[in-house]
Amino acid sequence: MRLHRLDLTAFGPFGGSQSVDFDALSAAGLFLLHGPTGAGKTSVLDAVCYALYGAVPGARQSGQGMNLRSDHAEARTRTEARLELTVAGRRLEITRQPPWERPKLRGKGTTVDKAQTWLREYDGAAGAWKDRSRSHQEIGEEITRLLGMSREQFCQVVLLPQGDFARFLRADAEARGRLLGRLFDTQRFADVEKRLAERRRATEARVREGDAALLADAHRMQQEAGDAMELPELAPGDPGLAAEVLGAAAVARSTARERLTVAHCRLGSAESAHATAQHALREARELARLQGRLAEARQRAERLEERAGDHREAQQRMERARKAEAVAPALELREAAEAEHHRAGRAEAQARAALPGSRADAGASGLAAAARRATEELGGLDTARRAEQRLADLREERAGLGRQERADEDALREADAWLADWDTTRAALQARVDSAQEAATRAEQLAVQRDPMRRRLTAARTRDELAADLAEAQRRALASEQRALDARAHWLDLKEQRLTGIAAELAAHLTDGEPCAVCGATEHPAPARKDAGHVDRATEDDALAAHQRAEDRHGEDERRLGVLREALAAATAEAGDTPTARLATEADELERHYARARRDASALHAAHEELRRTEQERDQRLADRQQAAVRAAARLTRRESLEREQALLEEELAQARGAAESVAARAAQLEREAALLTRAADAVRAAADTAQRLKEADARLADAAYRAGFETPRAAAAALLDAAAHRELQHRLDAWQNEEAAVRAVLAEADTAAAARQAPADPATAERTADTAERRLREAASARDAAARCCAELDRLSARAAAAVRTLAPLRDEYDRVARLAALTAGTSADNERRMRLESYVLAARLEQVAAAATVRLQRMSSGRYTLVHSDDRTGRGRSGLGLHVVDAWTGRERDTATLSGGETFFASLALALGLADVVTDETGGVRLDTLFIDEGFGSLDDQTLDEVLDVLDSLRERDRSVGIVSHVADLRRRIHAQLEVVKGRSGSVLRLRGVG
Repeated sequence: MRLHRLDLTAFGPFGGSQSVDFDALSAAGLFLLHGPTGAGKTSVLDAVCYALYGAVPGARQSGQGMNLRSDHAEARTRTEARLELTVAGRRLEITRQPPWERPKLRGKGTTVDKAQTWLREYDGAAGAWKDRSRSHQEIGEEITRLLGMSREQFCQVVLLPQGDFARFLRADAEARGRLLGRLFDTQRFADVEKRLAERRRATEARVREGDAALLADAHRMQQEAGDAMELPELAPGDPGLAAEVLGAAAVARSTARERLTVAHCRLGSAESAHATAQHALREARELARLQGRLAEARQRAERLEERAGDHREAQQRMERARKAEAVAPALELREAAEAEHHRAGRAEAQARAALPGSRADAGASGLAAAARRATEELGGLDTARRAEQRLADLREERAGLGRQERADEDALREADAWLADWDTTRAALQARVDSAQEAATRAEQLAVQRDPMRRRLTAARTRDELAADLAEAQRRALASEQRALDARAHWLDLKEQRLTGIAAELAAHLTDGEPCAVCGATEHPAPARKDAGHVDRATEDDALAAHQRAEDRHGEDERRLGVLREALAAATAEAGDTPTARLATEADELERHYARARRDASALHAAHEELRRTEQERDQRLADRQQAAVRAAARLTRRESLEREQALLEEELAQARGAAESVAARAAQLEREAALLTRAADAVRAAADTAQRLKEADARLADAAYRAGFETPRAAAAALLDAAAHRELQHRLDAWQNEEAAVRAVLAEADTAAAARQAPADPATAERTADTAERRLREAASARDAAARCCAELDRLSARAAAAVRTLAPLRDEYDRVARLAALTAGTSADNERRMRLESYVLAARLEQVAAAATVRLQRMSSGRYTLVHSDDRTGRGRSGLGLHVVDAWTGRERDTATLSGGETFFASLALALGLADVVTDETGGVRLDTLFIDEGFGSLDDQTLDEVLDVLDSLRERDRSVGIVSHVADLRRRIHAQLEVVKGRSGSVLRLRGVG
């Protein structure tokens, strides 16, 4: 940094505008800034500091710059400080105006204008100044970046105001470290410390996160295992946590397996007890059914006994009706005879004409006898016709009974065959239900495993893709890092070449008769020439821009690499180390098992329904078999009755039919013959014969009634029944017989009789016992399932915990390694005996160079007595590495710099500041300090020491530096010719240059 010009207006004690040509003062190398006390010597340095940083040193900064305004200035003159300087190869002009309270343009009173700042840069190619910024923040950041120092550091190293230049000499290690770090650009080493500390914290956080996840799994295992697992009293990050958790998990798994074995045993016992209870329940229900059936049969028998009298009366009435049927023809014949008595006369001629020739001449008695015989025979055939119809009905009924019997026999055989296989069928159906139920349970268990397996497979695929991307990103990061290093090396080479040929670049702007910007001469006899490989500023800027772009690309590649590493670590933590193909195979196998379990479980409802339908069919078949048995008993009674009636009818019909094919044919023949004979007889005998026949009919009727067992024909007529009454009475008799047969069949059953001999059945108690056994079975099954789920869950969580421990092992190793490195670079490790940080270690080397450079001047100032040395010793509980001691050649002892006297402290501090400026200038990338100011302290030196100090300061011209001494010591005005005098007056101070061309 080199100052060229300072312009002040209404600043501090200067009421008007003042200018300082630092180029003219610096040409002598050593110049004096002097003036009476209070004239404003320090205000010149304040103006330099304010122009650069927008603030003045130390306690003089207050009121946001409002106090910088001169009290001698006119009301409408604005305070301003303008500084022209060269820093980092750039010529800049900074103009700052603090806030200004000025009179209002209109009206009375004042108003405050905001502070203003301008930054301009001189463009040598265009030969003009260019505006760069008007932002306070941007300008402040740019100046701080170019100088590499804050305001406080600038005041300490460059200005050294008001006798405080011994502060750096007496500063502690931390303060020295902060200043030297900015001057020597050691931020990268601090960044290394910070990066290692961040990596340590990040790795520790990941380890703690992994341990927290491990403890979370352990707590879930404890929830599953209950009192079978005790967790260790450890927190995430504690050593030995993984081993303790895995040990506790192993104990929990063993206990869970023992509980599962006990649950299996209890389930077997419960199943046996349940089967026994179900068998007892079935037997109790069957016994209750048989006993109820017997009680019902006895009640039915009692009801039959109560209706026995009515049944006997019905039987007697039916018997009288059958007897009366024999008298019915006689009754009909009498009626016919009576009718024929009236028709006899009319029909005689017609009747004889119709008679065959053999009977046409027969007498009335013969015809009458023949007619009687035919009529009597025909009367007997009426009963035979009814008997023949009854016989046909009997045969059809018997055929129906046979068909019913065969149908019942077929149904009984089918039912017996079906019921014979009932136990096997029910066992098979129950097995289907149990199999489907087990498949449903298995499907639920597999469904729980599907999502974790899918996530692991997705994470594994992501892990494989990220691994490939990581390799590519590493390659790109290495390539971009190499390009950045090459770009930096190229930029530094060009910068060094440009600095080497800077004389030729400056000579290019020389004009005859115009002063040189370096030496001030107006004649330029031998200006430097540019060689063939000269590097100009544009080339250097292009190289710097290329280096910055390469650094940006490298930073972006590093950030992308870090993102990929974190994503890969997350995917690996989720998927583990299992290959993707194996996980895919396991996932496919799990899906197949799940699909098969779902398919098998889908048959559960159908199996339940089929079992229910089969049980209903069994009950129906049992009921049908019982009804068939009842029908068989009824058929037996009915068949016996029909057989007896059929035998009687067949015997009767055989007599009535004679030689005819049927009773109907015989009746038709007799009817024709009787009709002819009757008509003929009637015609012959007329009314007498008809009356005689009627009498005879009466006699036959009486005879028939007597033979039938009736006292009178009227009684026989009363005993006759019409068809509806006959059917109703027959139905009542048949119903009674069927009921009697059914009751006898039930009472004759062997199992019913055996059930009657047993004690009354108690199905309610058996049902309660069966319900208790079933409840205990469900509880045992639930306990077994819970134990199995506990085992499975503990196995799963233990496997995940083991995988997490394996995954965390490399991370723990990395954390141990990074923690050791971070502690070592931070100076907190036991291996770092001097507790020296990495940045302090680097700065210690630089401070050692500073001490060596300062010693060269300190020995000259102290006549060879004092030497500054660097010390690595620790001070109290602080860190070591940045200590400074002074070696006294007169005593041969090394002592602390705080033991120096006032004058010794001054020139030792001055030597240290000059040495620091030399080392900073020599350090590549550091800040070149071409202008220094020393404020006060010379009054503490004797004449000999003062001469030696001035000789040292004067020698700085060899390194193209200038030093301004701020002092009111009169002897310095005689020794230093180039002077900047501050003259104090009533209207404000003014500046005057003396001893310069």
